[in-house]
Amino acid sequence: MTRLFLLIAVLFIAGCSQPGQKFYVLTASGPVPSGGGIGIGVGPTDIAGYLDRVNLVTQEAPNQLGVAESHRWAGDLSASITRVTAANLGRLLKTGNVRTYPWQTDSEISYQVTLDVRQLHAQSDGFAICEIGWRAYSLPDRRLKASKTFTDREPLESDGFNASVAAQSRLLERLAENIAASLR
Repeated sequence: MTRLFLLIAVLFIAGCSQPGQKFYVLTASGPVPSGGGIGIGVGPTDIAGYLDRVNLVTQEAPNQLGVAESHRWAGDLSASITRVTAANLGRLLKTGNVRTYPWQTDSEISYQVTLDVRQLHAQSDGFAICEIGWRAYSLPDRRLKASKTFTDREPLESDGFNASVAAQSRLLERLAENIAASLR
């Protein structure tokens, strides 16, 4: 009986310790095609230190960031950016043969795309912004095919964190369009 009481007490305290938390996920613009095609590997993805956290970050003033304590990513942000970019590239390049880093072997991959996420957040002016450096290498020789920095901004359709994450997802779609144009 004491164990049951302790278990209930622990569950109650755990449930009360994080009231009202909401979790967000970046989304791809559509599904990856099924089947084969040209092999694309995405990753590794490096993320700016201020973004590398479970909480969503917003820019409140030119030199001030805010961390939303109750609004969190539903998983690792770096892995989510990699996953969404891979799915968007697969759709754009009409290939189901996409991988996210780390993969077991390069044998089925023709191109590797690495990402350096320098900015990806919402601002108080009603826009989401991104600055992402990317490099595409041809495999197996690991020859640099393209190296660019993608910078863009997207208006938020409404106030709130859901609109912020939706705008960031649209920015990642345009990033993939930029990368795909260099791989065609």
